[in-house]
Amino acid sequence: MTDSEARFTALMHRLGERHFRVTPQRVALLRLLAASEGHPSAADLYERLRAEFPTTSLATVYKTLTLLGELGEVLELGFSHDDNRYDGHRPYPHPHLICMRCHRIVDAQLPAGRDLEREVAQSSGFTIAGHRLDFYGLCPDCQHETENAESQTTKEETQ
Repeated sequence: MTDSEARFTALMHRLGERHFRVTPQRVALLRLLAASEGHPSAADLYERLRAEFPTTSLATVYKTLTLLGELGEVLELGFSHDDNRYDGHRPYPHPHLICMRCHRIVDAQLPAGRDLEREVAQSSGFTIAGHRLDFYGLCPDCQHETENAESQTTKEETQ
């Protein structure tokens, strides 16, 4: 069984144990979330779902994402300037790398991520309910585009 199949099975099990309706649209959405290695927005998920279920509403996607969030099965990344993004593959707090140009989100691999929460709790006296750690910059693709654009500008200026 692949990771995405195991994740899909876990999501289905959680809905089943809470006796939530399992519609074909919900099943398809769970499959998308389980297979997603990225952090799609609700609009992205809606567009992918509409290909198979044209009558699906955006409200259905949001309701299911909210439900999964309440169950602790999806991590919602809120952004004030952009659509929220969702991680159904790793639904617990973990660090992210966010490209300031293309808005791509990648999971950062920091082994101390969970220890950081404990250290902050110990040093502050807070009971930590969750955390969010984001690093902003340019992804390798956007860096490459910037380098190419700068190189082209330099060539044009010297001619």
